Amino acid sequence: MADLNQVTEHIRGAVGDNSGLGKTVKLDLGDHGKIYIDGASVPNTVTNEDKPADATVSMAWDDFMALSNGQLDPMMAFMQGKLKIAGDMMIAQKLAPLLKR
Repeated sequence: MADLNQVTEHIRGAVGDNSGLGKTVKLDLGDHGKIYIDGASVPNTVTNEDKPADATVSMAWDDFMALSNGQLDPMMAFMQGKLKIAGDMMIAQKLAPLLKR
């Protein structure tokens, strides 16, 4: 199973220099940590900092792993309360393709 560093590196590769997000997003994975995607900077950056973001996506680590492996549908996770979004929901929707493994 992947750890936070491996997931952060994967997302960093998927985001690249210009993800097209245009805003900031924080993934709050509970006790496992956070992943901060700055899609507003040039080039885009991905870190494990806990900074304010335009959208914060919160979910349990196991649910995040199931989502990134295609075993959990993002919309179903949201409807079931496994995935919570605070802030700009449109930015969170753009995030889905970057999380696939």
